[in-house]
Amino acid sequence: MRSAMKSGLLSACLLTLGAESAQSEGALPYVGLWATKDNHIRHELLPNGRYVEARGTRERAYEGRYEVTGTHIEYWDDTGFTADGDFVEPNVLHHAGMVLIRQ
Repeated sequence: MRSAMKSGLLSACLLTLGAESAQSEGALPYVGLWATKDNHIRHELLPNGRYVEARGTRERAYEGRYEVTGTHIEYWDDTGFTADGDFVEPNVLHHAGMVLIRQ
């Protein structure tokens, strides 16, 4: 019985991981590091649909999830804050009045 329960839990975890991966498939061309010219704001878009934002010397100022639809990105910070942006060129992201360049 315990073996079946463990197997069920493992399957549920794997399905959840697969769903996160599927959500981020549209993001694959944009995965990587994006930064302002002065390198003060840095977004690392991870392949699992998560992001980490650094600000100045604060390496993990914000973290959360993101989704890309076409060239539009939506962010949901773990604290509840939301934001969005648009990839206006393959290597240029406009986000919250800032211009981030692929690094």
